[in-house]
Amino acid sequence: MTDMSSRAMLAQLIGFPTVSRNSNLELIVFIRDYLAQHGVKAELFYNAERNKASLFATIGPTDRAGIALSGHTDVVPVDGQAWTVDPFQLLERNGRLYGRGTADMKGFIASVLAAVPGFARAELKQPVHLAFSYDEEIGCLGVRPMLAELAKRPIKPRLCLIGEPTELKPVLGHKGKLAMRCCVKGLACHSAYAPYGVNAIEYAARMIGKLGDIGAELAQPALHDARFDPPYSTVQTGVIKGGRALNIVPAECEFDFEVRALPGYDAGEVVTAIQTFAKDELLPRMQAVKPDTDIAFEELSAYPGLVTPQDSDAAKLLGWLSGSTDFGTVAYGTEGGLYMQSGIPAIVCGPGSMDQGHKPDEFVSVEQLEGCDAMLARLTQHLVNVST
Repeated sequence: MTDMSSRAMLAQLIGFPTVSRNSNLELIVFIRDYLAQHGVKAELFYNAERNKASLFATIGPTDRAGIALSGHTDVVPVDGQAWTVDPFQLLERNGRLYGRGTADMKGFIASVLAAVPGFARAELKQPVHLAFSYDEEIGCLGVRPMLAELAKRPIKPRLCLIGEPTELKPVLGHKGKLAMRCCVKGLACHSAYAPYGVNAIEYAARMIGKLGDIGAELAQPALHDARFDPPYSTVQTGVIKGGRALNIVPAECEFDFEVRALPGYDAGEVVTAIQTFAKDELLPRMQAVKPDTDIAFEELSAYPGLVTPQDSDAAKLLGWLSGSTDFGTVAYGTEGGLYMQSGIPAIVCGPGSMDQGHKPDEFVSVEQLEGCDAMLARLTQHLVNVST
């Protein structure tokens, strides 16, 4: 089979509209068949509905641990965004490659797939593993079943390079995230008799205010970690729904909030604090009016933070691959913390900038894509020359 450039491969990948709400199977089957044409066998790990799958493949010797190259195949929606180009058809203009997912993060996957023929031809002393997941954008869901299976095996990757967009700068850390939903059940009545009802919106507002207070406490200088931006754990409420009409005391209100936690800080402490506030301060007032009023909490998603030591073998390899030991962190999350929890050290470095991710007219520069190609060529050299 004729080798395919990373740009040509990216054009193929962008053509699959793998928004998280959609299936990614057509894209995964395309990758599986492409790998098979180069003599590489891939495993698929399906979700419960079997309409999505993660893919894992190994190139090189299978009796030893190698380097995993990890990327997520899902992209965020384009709904309501003012795109000036077709988001699912690659367009090159002025040194930029436009399309949904070019930066986050099909550009990296395209470079990896374009490197497959070189990996397959090389006499690798350690293998390269390909790990492509689904539903990363909605809570790092798809990588979990794959990691659970890898954990059972006697040989698993010795480290993982996650190709999220960092402008090819070496990254060793990011915050963790915990997303929660709070549902307030009040008592409706005519607004003229408001004191006889239980206003769910007002009680939700009290909790949102309390979350703001907790966030302010976490921002105290004594809790800062200068490696991160912002340098402290954050709390924010992003969605709120409630009310039917102005002249009806609302009986329902729900809001979603999140904690972006520095590594080492337990985001669950925020949840415990707001639950205690609700139980001790708010519920007694509500239930004094009507006993079956309630406040309930539900976890929406969570993933751990990542901190890889600068003196680790993974960091040293990343410094060599990227050509820089100016290690940094990123504000967004990755699957890296989950790899670390599975005993696989993780590092982050990929083409493009997250400043373009999730926005209309998302792009990755040709220069960044070519830089990623060069980084993977250095990885091939490393895997050929490394001692076993």
